[in-house]
Amino acid sequence: MIDLKTINAVLGEFEDRGISRDTMIEAIESAMATAYKREYGKRGQVVRAKMDLNTGTMSFEQVKTVVDETTVRFPSPDEEIEENARAHAHAHSFHNEEELLSEGELPRFDSEKHILLENAKLIKRGANVGEEIIFPLEPQDDFGRIAAQTAKQVVIQKVREAEKLSMMEEFSEKKGQIVSGIVQRMERGAIFVDLGRTTGIIPYEEQIPGERYRMGERIRAYLYAVDEGFRGVYLRLSRAHPKFVVKLFELEAPELASGAIEVKALAREPGSRTKIALSSLEAHVDPVGSLVGQRGVRVSTVMSELGGERIDIIEWNENQEEFVKEALSPATPISVELDETDHRAVVTVSEDEQSLAIGRGGQNVRLAAKLTGWNIDIKSAGGVEVAGSDGDSVVVTADEEIEETLLPKESEKIITEEKEEVTALPAEEESTELPASDETVADASEDRDPAKDE
Repeated sequence: MIDLKTINAVLGEFEDRGISRDTMIEAIESAMATAYKREYGKRGQVVRAKMDLNTGTMSFEQVKTVVDETTVRFPSPDEEIEENARAHAHAHSFHNEEELLSEGELPRFDSEKHILLENAKLIKRGANVGEEIIFPLEPQDDFGRIAAQTAKQVVIQKVREAEKLSMMEEFSEKKGQIVSGIVQRMERGAIFVDLGRTTGIIPYEEQIPGERYRMGERIRAYLYAVDEGFRGVYLRLSRAHPKFVVKLFELEAPELASGAIEVKALAREPGSRTKIALSSLEAHVDPVGSLVGQRGVRVSTVMSELGGERIDIIEWNENQEEFVKEALSPATPISVELDETDHRAVVTVSEDEQSLAIGRGGQNVRLAAKLTGWNIDIKSAGGVEVAGSDGDSVVVTADEEIEETLLPKESEKIITEEKEEVTALPAEEESTELPASDETVADASEDRDPAKDE
């Protein structure tokens, strides 16, 4: 007999951990059936246990499946003797009881788990092949140490499986959302985040470059993968994922969360800069203003979460020429020419906005190319190509400002040569000095040694 108070306390504890009451009862019944079979059962028996939650009593039953000559094979006398000898040698072993069958082979008839159709009809009228016939077993409540230990292992295994299933269901619903946790530890560049019931991992490549994390610090990240492993559930988190920016804006802008605004394209270099293109599905909603917020409060909040990462918010345009112009913000291009064959856009900008359109290290034009899907070439107002989104830079103008801005190595070389020309003066010019005054010459003559003069 089982103590009902203990059982109810255990069931309540596991319900708090996300394991249902029915699952725990099933685990207990399976453990008791395993213990009964080990202590009192026979090899091949199928034993089930039923727990009465009103009285706390446990009943046991043996299950046999109805078979006939088409579903099982009957062993020869030699096979029967060999099987009996093997069963006697392993009388108390219940591991690997499943019979290994080749393809198309029928299972061997076992009187402990099978019952012939004609015999089953004597017990239950109308019995059919495949049905189960229940035989009650003598109740027992005295189990040995080995049986009790086996039952404990069965419960632990069932609980682990139930917890894994529960976490898979919970976090599968949160996949693609932002989760919050506490930094637990850092190991080999990866950050382990305590999410309550389990631990998430932020790999090194999914972190924002330059960010530093401390143990015990609260952190938010994007849940992009839920993997089931041998030891549990593995949650993959990211702060460098492009959708992390979108989800942060959904928390700040109700228009984006409700679907009134749609994100059409996004290009991001984590920790440095992001460009996001928006389209409004409702005429009265301003997509750019909704994300910027009053006095820029919304975009400032997102930038603070990303460690000061710059964010360019532009409006989507079906006209690709206009969209390319907007994508190069904050620069204002003069014109855009599209080459459909090479899928290349040639953008003309004024000379004073060349460096702004290209960006530091070509970042602005590179992100604009990712955002629009066009290979972008930047040209000066004079029709000279100065930079491309594919990393090529060509300067064919004598403008010193352009050379210094776009080709730092060449301009540095020119400046160095000019300095050398200035500092390397001729020997005659170096020795040219003002003539000494008479007083100076007199003083010098007075300092001479008279003995040497003689």
